[in-house]
Amino acid sequence: MLHMRAASAILSSLHLLALAIGLPAIVMRHRALLRPLDGAGVRKVLFVDNLWGVAAVLWIVTGPGRAFGPLEKGAVFYMSSPLFWAKMGLFLAIFALELAPMVAFIRWRIALRKGDTPDLRRARTYAALSGIQAALVVVIVFVASFMARGFGRG
Repeated sequence: MLHMRAASAILSSLHLLALAIGLPAIVMRHRALLRPLDGAGVRKVLFVDNLWGVAAVLWIVTGPGRAFGPLEKGAVFYMSSPLFWAKMGLFLAIFALELAPMVAFIRWRIALRKGDTPDLRRARTYAALSGIQAALVVVIVFVASFMARGFGRG
């Protein structure tokens, strides 16, 4: 029983660690995209984008384990919560908003490896998307906190 509680605490900690990494990373990406995109500026964007990616991997790995694994409240709790579905909708919105920047930043990395100049024309658009994503992450925090305390349940 003790090892299950410890595993639950570790899983929860990693999920929260994703927030500690992800929210600053997406805010820094937003800001970096609004600054001059010389060599150092592009490297900064790609560095914080990597951190955002680390956070995404942590969320994607730990979230389903928390929602559907044996360590937390269980699938019945989550699946029957309207706030869980709101949280998933927000997460999917963040993911959808990430598609264009993700593809662009992969192309930027490829261009840099080839010694070419990346196509920076949509940087301001990616900055705007990053700002929206940061706001949605904050909303998810509130939804998750209310959900964990039983709000939205009959």
